[in-house]
Amino acid sequence: MIQTEKKGGFNLLSKKKTIELIEAMGELFPDAECELVHRNTFELLISVLLSAQATDVSVNKITPNLFEKYPTPEAFSKAPIEDIMEMIKTINLYRNKSKYIKACSQKLVADFNSEVPQTRKELESLLGIGRKSANVVLSVAFKIPAIAVDTHVERVAKRLGICSPDATVREVEETLMKKLPPEMWSIAHHRLIFFGRYQCTARSHDHTVCLQLLGQK
Repeated sequence: MIQTEKKGGFNLLSKKKTIELIEAMGELFPDAECELVHRNTFELLISVLLSAQATDVSVNKITPNLFEKYPTPEAFSKAPIEDIMEMIKTINLYRNKSKYIKACSQKLVADFNSEVPQTRKELESLLGIGRKSANVVLSVAFKIPAIAVDTHVERVAKRLGICSPDATVREVEETLMKKLPPEMWSIAHHRLIFFGRYQCTARSHDHTVCLQLLGQK
């Protein structure tokens, strides 16, 4: 067993063991990083918005043409909703996301001089950008320590005993922030995603192999 502490009836990992696991993931996936292809902060913002309930692979398939036609907030703010829909129709929730992209771009132009803001509060004021998405932008674009909890991060953190199995998404984020030093937050986010995406998947599998790869029994 890898659990070393007990809280609320669940055996949880200590800070030391949590750090060790994240470091072990780094050895397995030394190149873990954001897989959304982007050339600037605005493209990252729109890509993150599109990635909600969609895979990074599916987003990366449509964004080259999308950004070629609409490269700036100004361009998107003037774009017909129907045209945006047509260009992103292979993405889940594309109708709502089309509206979010246009509204988000309009707000960037009107309130932020067409620049992506650098605070969580301001990012969350953009339609379609919640806490998780804001954390991705803060971490990847601005190198501000943050942990974005997506389905991979949540599943792996619970399965490994870093967080209790009944923790909310916000509680998973807060637990990781408490157990890891700030300088590890951003890289931990990527390593947890890679481990969950490419090794400890949601599909049924022999979890003992995952533990062995992390140096656990």
